[in-house]
Amino acid sequence: MSFNGKYELQSQENFEAFMKALGLPDEQIQKGKDIKSVSEIVQNGKKFKITVTTGSKVLTSEFTLGEESEIEMLTGEKVKAIVQMEGDNKLVATFKGLKSVTVLNGDTLTNTMTMGDLTYKRISKRI
Repeated sequence: MSFNGKYELQSQENFEAFMKALGLPDEQIQKGKDIKSVSEIVQNGKKFKITVTTGSKVLTSEFTLGEESEIEMLTGEKVKAIVQMEGDNKLVATFKGLKSVTVLNGDTLTNTMTMGDLTYKRISKRI
């Protein structure tokens, strides 16, 4: 299954609590909570480039499945991570005490991030 495409955020759960736990300032959290971010995924075999645009903020991460890569976190910090694919529609990465699972079902992209007992869920639709 190909992840290629653009996806617009439809809904999210626990945004404020999760961002606070990551250490984002309240002002940035308030600005970001109502913005419909757009994620663009370009997949070429095992290579991925993911660009997330939220208002004027753009985060870009490039990685190759199974290889250590540098991923940009929501805080702007760059961390080392290894992204694995499970099945043909699930990407899993663990970095800095955080687990990220992205599942593609048809035109719906669901990203769940877990840190300790806190979970943040984003649901986006292909546009």
